[in-house]
Amino acid sequence: MKQIILGTAGHIDHGKTSLIKAITGTDTDRLKEEKERGITIELGFASLDLPSGQHLGIVDVPGHEKFVKNMVAGATGIDIVVMVIAADEGVMPQTREHMEICTLLGVQHGFVALTKTDLVDEEWLELAMEDVRDFTTGTFLDGAPIVPVSSTTGQGLAEFTKILDDISTTVPERPKSSLFRLPVDRVFTMKGFGTVITGSLLSGQVQVGDTIMIYPSRIISKVRGLQVHNQAVEKAFAGQRTAINFQGLEKASINRGEMLAFPGSLTPSYMVDILLDYLSSNKKPIKNRTRVRVHTGTGETLGNLILLDREELNPGEKIAVQLRLDAPVSLVKDDRYVIRSYSPIRTIGGGQVLNPIPVKHKRFKPEIVEKLTRIADLPPEEVIDYHVDQSGYQGVSFSDLLSMTHIPEKKLDQMLQGMLSKKTVILVDKEKRIYLHSSSFENLRQDLKGQLADYHQSNPLKAGMQKEELKSKTPRNLSPKIFSLLVNQMIRTNEVVSEEDTVRLTSHKIALGADQADIRDKIIKTYRDSGLQPPYFKELNRHLDADPSRAKDVLVLLVEEGRIVKVKEDLYFDAAAVESLKEKLIDFLNANGEITTPQFKDMTGASRKYVIPLIEHFDSRNVTIRIGDIRKLRKGG
Repeated sequence: MKQIILGTAGHIDHGKTSLIKAITGTDTDRLKEEKERGITIELGFASLDLPSGQHLGIVDVPGHEKFVKNMVAGATGIDIVVMVIAADEGVMPQTREHMEICTLLGVQHGFVALTKTDLVDEEWLELAMEDVRDFTTGTFLDGAPIVPVSSTTGQGLAEFTKILDDISTTVPERPKSSLFRLPVDRVFTMKGFGTVITGSLLSGQVQVGDTIMIYPSRIISKVRGLQVHNQAVEKAFAGQRTAINFQGLEKASINRGEMLAFPGSLTPSYMVDILLDYLSSNKKPIKNRTRVRVHTGTGETLGNLILLDREELNPGEKIAVQLRLDAPVSLVKDDRYVIRSYSPIRTIGGGQVLNPIPVKHKRFKPEIVEKLTRIADLPPEEVIDYHVDQSGYQGVSFSDLLSMTHIPEKKLDQMLQGMLSKKTVILVDKEKRIYLHSSSFENLRQDLKGQLADYHQSNPLKAGMQKEELKSKTPRNLSPKIFSLLVNQMIRTNEVVSEEDTVRLTSHKIALGADQADIRDKIIKTYRDSGLQPPYFKELNRHLDADPSRAKDVLVLLVEEGRIVKVKEDLYFDAAAVESLKEKLIDFLNANGEITTPQFKDMTGASRKYVIPLIEHFDSRNVTIRIGDIRKLRKGG
């Protein structure tokens, strides 16, 4: 059976609560102050079984101007609205504001209850009905039934219930979603149970034992018990009025306006991209950075309205804008919201969320507004493509895409798999499920090739660039995983060569100038001729008659080529001489088992200043191992 929530709307003292009591037997005025003042301040709740068997959850919302924010909270998740208008007073200011709010929140089904008919005569009733018809013309209630009722006499209640039953059959099933979300509208403590939270379950489902996170505070608790319409259940579904009893959760740790969801399924954000419908009933344009009250779900947040392509917005205009908020909100695409002016407080606009987790947009970039405006009507795959592309080099996670697109989890996974096969997107982190757009990946690839080309030009004698240095040249927010993936792919496509800790373009070839070739020949001859007693490089450099830095570059190149061996800072040997010594050392150790430093000195025929660095070099290369004053052949050495 469908899960349907009915909400009331209308001016103060027009009989909303009395009507609900008359058809359900439930008095939704639960506060002492409400009883004393005869008005609804907080949200009231009831339920009703219709003749067809359809069960309704009912939300009775306040009508007083000062409590409109509670009305916005109550209207969240409503499927059918009953616009309550008293026959003796007709359409009033809060009637009009409630109609605007319901429209902005996307309510599409409903009818009008013309109450207090026992207080007027037939002629006046006819005038009141004509007034209501004029009021509803051009609204979502245009042509909807107008039912005269009296909660006092019972007149019209049977017809009211029948029409309600008929309309309930036209309400479509809620879209399937795995994303459990419940905006908190009440928090209280029950003796023997602890903390209880109530709300209208927007999407998904929840069951006893589930671990739940409270957003944006990210407090975690476990579901101890569930009630739907005052009945204990094991599981609750979207569209149901739900009460959740939490284990070990303090009442003070949660407030109305917060959102319940599964851990990690939502991302709180201080910015939201929205499609704003600035009401034609407004008297003047709204300016950029205007301070506003933003109502989402059951919460209210202050923030600033950022007009991206203009300095002011005229009444009746509809455009994509960005909200920058004082406190984070946890929303998903297509969520509805209402904006009220900061002072004096009145409803000025609303609409739907385009992107709940946007970047900070620069103003006066027409392409940004154009793309944002199109998001509302784009096919799902294009919406995914847009968000992955917008994420730039950082990429976007699967969980964030769920909020950004509001596509069911299984369908989103299937669509991403299709985009992966078409190479539109790239999975750059399997564990965290982070996707990068192929265009961003290509831009990164070209950037890395450019960085390497510049490096080779500036350092023609160096075989390659250190990977860490190359990583430092990439965008700041680029993750190490994406960098490694990029380098590895470039290796597979033979664009770069990686050797130990360096990377070079495959096309890079070391080319020495005439003067450097001469330096190279002199260095090679000097080390070859000096055998195991070479000059320190600083000493050699003085005799080369060359720029010291250019001579050092040539030396480094010879080391990288394996023709010269670096033993310690400033001390280098001919590679052939060191290799020959190594073979002698291994033969000696195989024959004798161990060698002392004096024995090694005799083997080299060199002075002590060379002997110690050489034997320590063989230690470091795992040829030998030192045990006290002797060396032995290291296993596998």
